Amino acid sequence: MNKAGFSGKPRNSSNDLGDDIPVAVRDTPVATPKMWLQPQILMIGGVAGFILLALISVFLFFVTAPKKTADSQPLPATSAPPTPAPSNNSNDTVLGHFPYPEAPQSELVTISANRGIRMRKSAAQKFEEMVAAAHSAGVTIVPISGFRSVKDQEQLFFGVSAQRNQTPAERAALSAPPGHSEHHTGYAVDVGDGRVPATNLQTNFDNTKAYQWLQANAARFSFEMSFPKNNVQGVSYEPWHWRFVGDRDSLEMFYKARNLKPAKISP
Repeated sequence: MNKAGFSGKPRNSSNDLGDDIPVAVRDTPVATPKMWLQPQILMIGGVAGFILLALISVFLFFVTAPKKTADSQPLPATSAPPTPAPSNNSNDTVLGHFPYPEAPQSELVTISANRGIRMRKSAAQKFEEMVAAAHSAGVTIVPISGFRSVKDQEQLFFGVSAQRNQTPAERAALSAPPGHSEHHTGYAVDVGDGRVPATNLQTNFDNTKAYQWLQANAARFSFEMSFPKNNVQGVSYEPWHWRFVGDRDSLEMFYKARNLKPAKISP
């Protein structure tokens, strides 16, 4: 006899607690974990790909970049060609001689050794000191020529050139063209040995005691020979011609002649 409230069919053990979950729910795959893992994997993969790309880019940069050497120089900011270095040649020369301004008359004084010869005051003072020092050493230095105006130089250059049938280039080897002579600066002087006058304005002046004394002592009085042997101006050797370079004006005036190399002029 069945008790009230109980079914006559026996309870199937396979319909245990699992039977309480609806079949539709029980058979559907669990989607929650997959939905969480997928964006994480994509993010990790993206970061890894970015890092790998960055490493490849850095490697390619170092491989393809030009190597910098110790001698390499930075490229100019513009495409304009670099400025060429200044040349040693000067376009200011005429037949190897540089142009100089003429000394103002107010700057010229006569020298005591020869009242007919004038020089600039600073040069005249040092020249007389030099002559006196040489005299004390038993050497006689005499002045032959000092200041010559540009007009005087014009006659000396063209007049003598015509008399001797010389070309301008030939004459320039012996005398400067007008406006290009050191004599009209008031700083130059031609000298001789008072005891051997036959050597005046001759290359064998360099055999005299006066020349030898000048070679050893002229620099103490700020004088130097303008045209030594094989001078860069191409002017003939003049051991008798000396110039004063003892103040700012004279030093600046002769700077080009002392340092630049004019283009050679063929005779």
